[in-house]
Amino acid sequence: MNYEAFFEKQVDGLRREGRYRVFANLERNAGKFPNALHHHRRGEAPVTVWCSNDYLGMGQHPLVLQAMHEAIDRCGAGAGGTRNISGTNYYHVLLERELADLHGTESSLLFTSGYVSNWAALGTLASRLPSCVVFSDAGNHASMIEGIRQSGADKVVFAHNDPADLDRKLAAVHPSRPKLIAFESVYSMDGDIAPIAELCDVAERHNAMTYLDEVHAVGLYGPRGGGIAEREGLSDRLTVIEGTLAKAFGVMGGYVAGSSAMCDFLRSFASGFIFTTALPPAVAAGALAAIRHLKSSSAERTLHQQRVRLLRRRLDEAGIAHYDNPSHIVPVIIGDPVRCKMISDVLMERYGIYVQPINYPTVPRGTERLRITPSPLHSDADIDHLVGALREILTETQQVRAA
Repeated sequence: MNYEAFFEKQVDGLRREGRYRVFANLERNAGKFPNALHHHRRGEAPVTVWCSNDYLGMGQHPLVLQAMHEAIDRCGAGAGGTRNISGTNYYHVLLERELADLHGTESSLLFTSGYVSNWAALGTLASRLPSCVVFSDAGNHASMIEGIRQSGADKVVFAHNDPADLDRKLAAVHPSRPKLIAFESVYSMDGDIAPIAELCDVAERHNAMTYLDEVHAVGLYGPRGGGIAEREGLSDRLTVIEGTLAKAFGVMGGYVAGSSAMCDFLRSFASGFIFTTALPPAVAAGALAAIRHLKSSSAERTLHQQRVRLLRRRLDEAGIAHYDNPSHIVPVIIGDPVRCKMISDVLMERYGIYVQPINYPTVPRGTERLRITPSPLHSDADIDHLVGALREILTETQQVRAA
């Protein structure tokens, strides 16, 4: 077999479909988010970033940077290995205590990313609970799907955000079998929010565990940034709360929070925890500073939601259609992968605006989109510039398509 030809043919197929991913070569400017420097073939140019998951700009916050510098000075660069052998650092211990407090749980456990925490936690729980059946929301993230698949457990997919469908499907499984319901709070592509209370009601009727992915909600919602579950007073009804340190908290890493017994179980059996190098102490210190700050400060969350409302209003005034959802994620649907990529390129090259195109398989075919994520640091002028650019490009491309 000609391996190189195979690789090239597969990638060429993505190019023909308009799904080939091109990474923007960006240099973030400390203290100047959402501004960045775009390095390209002709040199470099300033851009405004409109698609970052650093939702609150905490990756640039002075308290976070100070904490990371201090941790490097105290501990050096790396963790030294896996936590089991040589990598547990006092910053890890402090961070896990802080996360447990954030979610009102007995304990928490750190992982190297949100993807790994979902893959490892779901895979371990579902594989080790005898005859476990996992009920997975149809909109779940790839990391959840992969963890469930790797577990080898029976999986039942229920209709997206549909407690009635979940109830029917749970009722079809023998009451004695362990059951785990996996779903998200804020779904990252459409921006819709799960009916957590209703899903918990169904789970409790069937003696099922609940696993809630809050990665797009922690830091952003709730009086202390504990996510949608905290905002709605539901944290105590969930078996597992999973989150990330890489989005609203601005650094890197993932975690689960829950009972001491559950966290100790994962610490003892999850290969994705046991056999991987721990987070660098400086990263843990930065996350710790971000969480502590956002527990006591609601200013970032308040301004963030105000920016989201203003952007939505400006888009409506310009006649630019977008998903009307209750979250901070603003998807502008384009519906064609080639056109979506072209609009993204023009925004970057002509207007100095970076919005990455989102295509299949991240979203279903025909729903290709620009996923816009305002931050508290986007100004009124930034919003007007984005909306004006979109209006001009969409008008031009519609005329070209009609011709």
